[in-house]
Amino acid sequence: MIEKLVPDSLWQRVEPLLPPRPVRRSRYPGRLPVDDRAALAGIVFVLKTGISWRELPREVFGCSGVTCWRRLRDWTEAGVFDAVHKLLLDQLRALDRLDLDVAVVDGSHVRALKGGKPTGPSPVDRARLGSKHHVITDGNGIPLVVSATGGNRHDSTQLIPLVEALPVIRGKRGRPRQRPRWLYGDRGYDYDHHRKTLRDKGIVPRIARKNTAHGSGLGKIRWVVERMFAWLHQFKRLRIRWERRADIHLGLMHLACVLVCYRKLPTSL
Repeated sequence: MIEKLVPDSLWQRVEPLLPPRPVRRSRYPGRLPVDDRAALAGIVFVLKTGISWRELPREVFGCSGVTCWRRLRDWTEAGVFDAVHKLLLDQLRALDRLDLDVAVVDGSHVRALKGGKPTGPSPVDRARLGSKHHVITDGNGIPLVVSATGGNRHDSTQLIPLVEALPVIRGKRGRPRQRPRWLYGDRGYDYDHHRKTLRDKGIVPRIARKNTAHGSGLGKIRWVVERMFAWLHQFKRLRIRWERRADIHLGLMHLACVLVCYRKLPTSL
């Protein structure tokens, strides 16, 4: 089970980026710490199945769900999953699997049944408490950057912060890539000050206009971000927000991006 959830090739990428463990005392060292790979497998299992942390079968993973939650907290604080995500993006670019000329942005609502921050009344779900996932993908729908806000935050408020958070992607000789040539978005991002800011950054906005008939043709490009949300919400722990802590929820989102990018690599790597 552990090897299936965390394959050898994925673990080889994650292990060097894990923070070092504290030095154990030579006298009365206490119990041995849980294996990191088993803990990561437990986190992935919870992410995929959506079970609660306390329901994680200890006999399968050799550790409790509380231990996995603590490792997730520590690794999120250390930026482990974000670093692995950037590493995989570099490798995908080296294999010509990224279309960095095009970027697509969008947001999606999820319910937050246990509250926490940031949450808010969702305008598309009868004002029920929820959060919103924001993502920018490349032209092939591979996630470049994600964030989470309250369910009442407008998509447009996160456009520039997402663009500024785009990672520097290496993988090839020459100058690394960070800014796309074109950015596609729906009518929710149609504001003149956003268009001006994007142009100042050297990005050509391709955003649908408000109060115009449908059929602009931009959907032929933008559909990849909708597919990305389908991939993201296949992880049942993200389909509904169960985490009260925003950092834990965002850590699971970054881990989901890691798994999506890992699937795009050739099986031989």
